[in-house]
Amino acid sequence: MNPATAALLADALLTLHTALVLFVVGLLPLVLVGGALGWRWVHHLGLRATHLGLMLFITAQTWLGQLCPLTVWEQDLRRLAGQGGYTESFIEHWLARLLYWDAPWWVFVAAYTGFAVLVAGAWWWVRPRR
Repeated sequence: MNPATAALLADALLTLHTALVLFVVGLLPLVLVGGALGWRWVHHLGLRATHLGLMLFITAQTWLGQLCPLTVWEQDLRRLAGQGGYTESFIEHWLARLLYWDAPWWVFVAAYTGFAVLVAGAWWWVRPRR
């Protein structure tokens, strides 16, 4: 793979990763508000199962001390592109700052675990339906 293609794929992967983060974080408040306001779509079983499954996967990875596969894949592509780290392309500059935080690992374990508990709790507060 040539470096330009690897860099482009890394940027695309970072964009996908950011979209997944927004989905996982943003859906919970929408489900809770939508449940209170009677929005039917917040009860969609497939949507809710995907949401819960992603959050459980993310939480399990942090408990196991593993990085997200999307992060690992993106870093591999950046190395193939000859990028030692994040350069200053628009996508990398802004999305990387949104996604990557400098904190002790236990902070992520606690945050992801707490959020997973909230997502699971939303199954009882706003029950999914077929």
